[in-house]
Amino acid sequence: MLFGILGETRAWHDDGAEVPLGGPARRALLALLLTHVGEAVSADRLADAVDPAGTLSAHALQSQVSRLRKALGPGAAIEQAGAGYRIVVQQDDVDACRFERLAQEGRAALRAGDAERAATLLRDALTLWRGPALAGLAESESARPAAARLEERRLGALEDRIEAECLLGGRPGAVPELRELVGRHPLRERLAGLLIRALFAEGDPAAALVAYEETRRHLADELGTDPSPELMSLHKELLSVDPGPAPTAPPAQLTAFVGRAGEVAEVAGRLRVARLVTLTGPGGVGKTRLSVEVAEAVGTGPGADEVCFVELAPLRDGAGLPQALLSALGLRATGLSMGDGGQTPVDRLIAALADRMLLLVLDNCEHVVDEIAALAARLLAACPRLRVLATSREPLGIIGESLWPVRPLDGDAAVRLFVERAGAVRPGFTADPEVVRRICAALDDLPLAIELAAARIRTLDVDELAGRLDDRLGVAARGSRGSDGRHRTLRSVVAWSWELLSGPEQRAARRFTVFAGGATAESAMRVCETDGETLEALVDKSLLEFAGGRYRMLETIGAYGGERLDEAGERDAVRRAHARRFLELARAADPHLRRAEQLEWLPRLTAEHGNLLAALRWAVESPDAETGLELLAAASHYLWIRGMSASVAPRAITLLDTMGPVPGGAIGGAMGEVVGGGAAEAPPWGGLGEEYVLCVLLAASGAAGRPVWRRHRAAAGRALAAAWSGARPGRYPVGLFLWMMRNAGESDAQSAFAFVSAQRDCPEPWARAAARYVSGFGPLGEGDTTLAEERFGAAARGFRELGDRWGTALVLDTLAGLAGGRGDHVRAVALTDEALALTEQLGALEDRADLLVNRADHRVGENPASARADYAEAAALARRAGSATGLAAALRGLADMALLDGDPAGAEQLYEEALERADPHWVKSVGTRVRTLAGLGRVAEARGDRATARTRYREAAEAAAGTGAETSEALRLLGLPASVAERVVEAVSAR
Repeated sequence: MLFGILGETRAWHDDGAEVPLGGPARRALLALLLTHVGEAVSADRLADAVDPAGTLSAHALQSQVSRLRKALGPGAAIEQAGAGYRIVVQQDDVDACRFERLAQEGRAALRAGDAERAATLLRDALTLWRGPALAGLAESESARPAAARLEERRLGALEDRIEAECLLGGRPGAVPELRELVGRHPLRERLAGLLIRALFAEGDPAAALVAYEETRRHLADELGTDPSPELMSLHKELLSVDPGPAPTAPPAQLTAFVGRAGEVAEVAGRLRVARLVTLTGPGGVGKTRLSVEVAEAVGTGPGADEVCFVELAPLRDGAGLPQALLSALGLRATGLSMGDGGQTPVDRLIAALADRMLLLVLDNCEHVVDEIAALAARLLAACPRLRVLATSREPLGIIGESLWPVRPLDGDAAVRLFVERAGAVRPGFTADPEVVRRICAALDDLPLAIELAAARIRTLDVDELAGRLDDRLGVAARGSRGSDGRHRTLRSVVAWSWELLSGPEQRAARRFTVFAGGATAESAMRVCETDGETLEALVDKSLLEFAGGRYRMLETIGAYGGERLDEAGERDAVRRAHARRFLELARAADPHLRRAEQLEWLPRLTAEHGNLLAALRWAVESPDAETGLELLAAASHYLWIRGMSASVAPRAITLLDTMGPVPGGAIGGAMGEVVGGGAAEAPPWGGLGEEYVLCVLLAASGAAGRPVWRRHRAAAGRALAAAWSGARPGRYPVGLFLWMMRNAGESDAQSAFAFVSAQRDCPEPWARAAARYVSGFGPLGEGDTTLAEERFGAAARGFRELGDRWGTALVLDTLAGLAGGRGDHVRAVALTDEALALTEQLGALEDRADLLVNRADHRVGENPASARADYAEAAALARRAGSATGLAAALRGLADMALLDGDPAGAEQLYEEALERADPHWVKSVGTRVRTLAGLGRVAEARGDRATARTRYREAAEAAAGTGAETSEALRLLGLPASVAERVVEAVSAR
């Protein structure tokens, strides 16, 4: 039998038939018994529920109980218990009990960062409600507390559900529901926070500000209080900073889509069944345009997928494929603090996409089809909610692929396309439909060929155009209209359009083919040695496109233009000019990346990432070692701050191999004799010693970099010392910081620490701030927190004066740790809030996740609810960023909260998951491993297993030993609570 009290009190037999309970007295009696399943309810409380007026006698109550027993039959037992009664039924047979269980499990899943499971559980819980809890018992004093408790939990579950759905990106219509709820509960700050987030997510920050102000006013008028720190922090974070990077959207289209509306619907429908659909067909047939339209259809409307468009044409080989996908997703290959343990770019992709509902559009796969096939198969196997739409001249050839051959346009659509495009260049264009149809037939109805031909209507009469095409293509002589024939058609049309260009236009067009991912007008004019008028002429003739401030060339036209560049014998000279242009850009940008202008320059360099890689590829392949070294050095700060160092590691390794033997051999300490006071050796390779150092550091950042690091470390150390030991500072101060980080795990890391620390009075301001930061760890390790804080404070002031957001955030986080260590959690939270705002501006999701964990650690003692929210948000961010170390830290924090809530089983599960994700060999994971192992020790203690507890505490001590500090000091520095640290030390002492 099933019972319902979430609405009018009702009961049903197992077959669904309703039990006739009788009048309101028996329903009230049953409702109150069901709010305390298995527990005795006093006769007085039952009498009050049945008759709030207080006139019901004990005999009358007993009579009502007997009638209720008879109505329920064998489906439930109502027993007398002392001076009252209790009902004996299964908890899950009562809708209120089932609701509370599902709501509790949903909230636990939300805390653990599993938003999808949370949303499902919470939806199931909320569907059990049919009306107000204990409907009809509002006048009963006995029932009022239970009804209020259930309504409060209903509202909490509703908030949890909305939050989970928003985390999944599946709540585009959340604002109306939230407005209605906030209107009914104007003092409920969590609802207000959800409304502010939803308004911001929908691109309406002004309305979000209004919502915050209304909540603030209600709180002030009715309670005389200010908003909570959490709501004020949300207001500051969400409305005062730039949003983080988002997946690359499909390119905006400047012209109408003609002739394939039915195909869009069919391909979109096929994607709902097959998780990999490949659009195949010859060049110029319209695969890319069709993929854009399908993506638009799939990515709009309620419950729509996210869409990420990856343009693969700029890639020259498959080596850069994972980084291209990471960049398109708005993700970094590494964190700002030097990576994510042993994660490869593919590992990070899988982690980031594992729980994400996303359509990945891979455009122009044919030249890297083998690499795309392998990567797509791996991603689809590991990421069950991912779908892939590929365009290629050939299938990917993997299991589960659904092929959609893209055909030329039908006759009527081809004519419409020609007329529309011709009308764009000659307003009022009209022509004999038969002549237009003959032109389109001559072009095999290929969209790109039609557009190229229609662009000529500006200067040619339609009959003249038809005659020229007949002569050019020899329509009457051709037979097959198969794929190969269409390739020949398109090539002939491109060649015909090319030959109609003037000499300067041909020269600019063929030179433009060296760009990867397009170019600004300034870069195009410099490299192509042309002017703006010529570029505009190429746009008018459909040889170039212009959108978003950049010129682009379609791949098919670029391939033909590249042949003409080779034919003219200009390729090497133009690629050299291209490389020098982007070397100049990287050099110009480098100092700005360490100052307040970094947010202006980072997007400029990101837009030119493909060109920077193309320039580097030419320098390595030429080989032009000098240009290669200079490019890597000039771009090093950009690559690091954007988390893309690993994308150039293979080129850096190749460049080092082409440069011959390691200078001076691998002898002496890492910093050579300079650290000991001797004279610096002459830098290797003709004054490019510092560039060589950065090449080594970038080479070492890749998966295959360890042997290169061992081979070059000593020589690079001497070169760095030579660059930074004289009266004039070096050119690239980021090398100092990267050198310190790369040496952190080496046996003689102390020499690197001493050398970098010695730069704290350097005249170069960024190097000086970085050195002061590094130098603070010396006294910190010795227990002198006063001197450490003084040096960290000086570093923070230095970075702030420059306007460098990353350096400032790094030091603020460290200062927050010191404040928290001495018990000043208010200051620790304030410092972490500032660091969070800065890293969000840089789009560093994984670093934001780390900071949220740190803030939660500072909040646990005074505000557990806020700490729990921070850990959950950190887990969700880390999952989205694909950061294993960030997720491990967040899960450790959620486990701590579960232990605090008296749930050792839940805590143990979260601790074990955190331990699986925390890399034991990565310095960033040391704190997480120590605190996780200690937490498992506490779980063992809670269940009385002292032997296991001691083992876990000892393992925590062994992990802490990796910091190099004495055990108790290491535990303090890693943020372990004092009471837990004592247990760890006791376990070690008792061995």
